[in-house]
Amino acid sequence: MKFEMTRRRLLGAGLTGLGTLTGGGLAWRSWHNGVFAVGEGPAYAPWQSWPPADEGPLALVKAGILASNAHNTQPWRFQVDGETITLYADHSRHLGSFDPYRREMMLSLGCVLENMVQAARAQGLEAEVSATSIRPLTRPREETLERVAVLGLSPGQAATSDLFTAIPERHTHRGAYDTARALPGGLEEELQALVPADPPLRLFLFGPGAEAERDRLGKLIVSSTQAIIDDRQMARDSARWFRFDWQAVQEHRDGVTLDAVGLPPLLNALAKILPAPSGEEADQQWLKGTREVHVATAPLLGMIAVPDLYDPAAALQAGRLWQRLHLWLTSKGLVAQPLNQPAERVDREAQTGAPPRTAEQLAALTGDAAWHPTFVFRAGHAAEPARLSPRRSLDAVLVT
Repeated sequence: MKFEMTRRRLLGAGLTGLGTLTGGGLAWRSWHNGVFAVGEGPAYAPWQSWPPADEGPLALVKAGILASNAHNTQPWRFQVDGETITLYADHSRHLGSFDPYRREMMLSLGCVLENMVQAARAQGLEAEVSATSIRPLTRPREETLERVAVLGLSPGQAATSDLFTAIPERHTHRGAYDTARALPGGLEEELQALVPADPPLRLFLFGPGAEAERDRLGKLIVSSTQAIIDDRQMARDSARWFRFDWQAVQEHRDGVTLDAVGLPPLLNALAKILPAPSGEEADQQWLKGTREVHVATAPLLGMIAVPDLYDPAAALQAGRLWQRLHLWLTSKGLVAQPLNQPAERVDREAQTGAPPRTAEQLAALTGDAAWHPTFVFRAGHAAEPARLSPRRSLDAVLVT
């Protein structure tokens, strides 16, 4: 996430900006940037129309649209044919140097699969998932759409789980977490119980009792953020997915928005009224937010690790696990946010031939070089409610 406004900057700049704006200009800026339209408009319709009126495959696709995904790029397309749903990777929505091997794209598609499986059970269907992408992620992709998985649907017994119920409530929470509230007892054991025995995945958790490891991982998240900012190509590739005004949000219906960065209501309104920051300002605010909000207020940091970082099937399974963890946390009244900058730097160092310093630091945290962290996150109690992120419509993601 590329933009975090601090209270001091917003209040100072806000007072200056408000003092120079005429009443009409202020009103126009407020309307144009959607100050009073948080979570409204067509870009948010997929959230607001839940649960879906459709039954069968289309209901599953609508669940998939609400899945967690990297930078809200929504790199998915769906084809429905009878009782079969084919999931495609949409490479036109690639993050470039931020995700050179499309590992995070596959993680995102794994999140989609998990939502769809949960929705299938609620519909009284059994979903058999068959992964179809067999090329290692290090091989280039020339096509725009690549078939990734097929869901075969058959009749089953309807079962509405807490995970399914959490689908419309699950949101990435980029704001401060409430450090005064302790994590529930037994939380780490319950999260570990969600990890499947097959395929092999490992979940590393650093919470109470593992403060030293949590601090080390937190420092690595911050230093990785700094390295991304210093890598101007990475910074540019990430910045193009930020939507600064309401009109752009409604047009694109994707990307990270001001509403979703986790600011308190007043500061969020001021941020939307003020002119957009320069790239350098946004970078510095992201770094400051990572250090002083994301890491500083996180009572729990975690990592999902796989044996082969660039095996597409492993990435899909890791994505499914992350979605399952996030849904479960949501069902318990907790919130979470990806902090995957270290894994992104591992990919970038491999792409550029730089020394694998980040991979070495992550290996030191796992204590086992056979396990490679592919996803890093934080979890805790929310200090403020999370806001919605935009989503593309069903028509925009279906392959005809």
